[in-house]
Amino acid sequence: MSRLVVASFDPLRSRLLEDNGPHMTSRSHSERDSVEIVQTVLDWLDDADEPDAAAETLDDVFSLLADQRRRLLLSVMRSYGEEVTLPDAAEEVAARETGDTVRNISAEHVTEVYLSLYHDHLPRLVDAGLLEYDQERDLVAPVAV
Repeated sequence: MSRLVVASFDPLRSRLLEDNGPHMTSRSHSERDSVEIVQTVLDWLDDADEPDAAAETLDDVFSLLADQRRRLLLSVMRSYGEEVTLPDAAEEVAARETGDTVRNISAEHVTEVYLSLYHDHLPRLVDAGLLEYDQERDLVAPVAV
């Protein structure tokens, strides 16, 4: 997925993040959010100039966001807003996964998180144009998050 693909989602992201005020419904908040997100995505697909390309883009985005650890890494990078070492990012992802402080997480768990980020999740997010990675310095930087 290219940076152009990521940029094509800016209007969709804006619509998803809009605050439409209180809703009078018996549905749960998460159920209501799910319905609104689906409706927004379907509207975006309907308005697309190239529906097949838009659907493929959407599949790519859902694939990227399907994994919790990838979502957590994106959230960590968005929180920092600047480059951080991959070991520091791995510690923060592990802390968010477990709900513990970094001090209470085993070194083995942090190492497992680091390895999965390095070998699986980070390359996908770099290829998508969301993050940059300097392997020599082991630094991760946000690009489009």
